Amino acid sequence: MSRAALLVLADGRFPAGGHAHSGGAEPAVKAGRIRDAHGLADFCRGRLHTAGLTSAALAAAAALGLDPLELDEAADARTPSPALRTTARKLGRQMMRAARATWPSQELDALAAARPRGAHQPIVLGLAARSAGLGPEDAAHCALYEAVSGPATAAVRLLSLDPFQATAVLARLAPELDAVAAQAARAAADAAVEGLDALPAACAPLLDITAQTHAAWPVRLFAS
Repeated sequence: MSRAALLVLADGRFPAGGHAHSGGAEPAVKAGRIRDAHGLADFCRGRLHTAGLTSAALAAAAALGLDPLELDEAADARTPSPALRTTARKLGRQMMRAARATWPSQELDALAAARPRGAHQPIVLGLAARSAGLGPEDAAHCALYEAVSGPATAAVRLLSLDPFQATAVLARLAPELDAVAAQAARAAADAAVEGLDALPAACAPLLDITAQTHAAWPVRLFAS
């Protein structure tokens, strides 16, 4: 497996559109749930073990070679918020453009043809990892890192938070991120044998609720 490919895929400068999204941090800041680095750490930890775990397992399953169309339906079922489903497909469409330009593959082409308006981003991420020669746990790591790095980057802009503090939050979460990535990869392996119901369906209801309200804001800094 290529460590360099993993770095490219996980790089925040990879043109997959994530920079325009706060991962729920913008409404959390407005509501006062994120005020400082401590609040950011709590928010990211909660996201890591809920929505992050679910996305990571879906990405790992796609990297393992499970049917991406069935995984896309499973992602829909695990995303109760219409606003978040729309966001996931927009990000998936952008990720698809970047992935096909970077690591062309028949699997990416087939999914793009089947889901012209975009598949869920974790599914595309998993196929991109597979096309890059990466494994399920690599895909899980990428999904989880995005789940926490997006809010951390957004908090720097929203709160004028010291970027050193935001980076320290991510560094301190690293052991938990590794553990959740391994958990997601195991779940994907179980799903290959037992079916997609073996994939986790952890959710964060407050993220779903605030995503709906945030989508209706007339003025906002981030798309989600």
